[in-house]
Amino acid sequence: MNPDDFPAPVDGFAVTHFLVVADQDRSREFYRKVFDAKVVLERDPVLLKMANSWLILNVGGGPTDDKPTVTLTTPPDPNRTSAFLNLRVADINKAYKEWSARGAKFLTEPKDHGREIRAYIRDPDGHLIEVGQTTRPM
Repeated sequence: MNPDDFPAPVDGFAVTHFLVVADQDRSREFYRKVFDAKVVLERDPVLLKMANSWLILNVGGGPTDDKPTVTLTTPPDPNRTSAFLNLRVADINKAYKEWSARGAKFLTEPKDHGREIRAYIRDPDGHLIEVGQTTRPM
């Protein structure tokens, strides 16, 4: 494994995103196929390098000694969310066509909202992924 592919900084910190998934293999293949993510660890947990970030995919579970009141679970209702991945692209129409061809199911075609054009995808567990293209500075 290339050390640059693993989020273990020698100074400062790196940001990764952790998603609870029902099936590590299914989710790993979704992110690999659709977004061309590089598999750093196959499972337990899955670790992916995706563009300039990392994604951890692991099954849920009950409380542990370092999070004694927290249970990890997949989204119980995919239509209600408090967080989502936000992918910024240079050309949303190109991403829409390519990622759709690779199996991504967009909720709608890209919609122009003035400052950005965006559309959303759900992963196999219902996690929401925003795909957006900035059209002018905020």
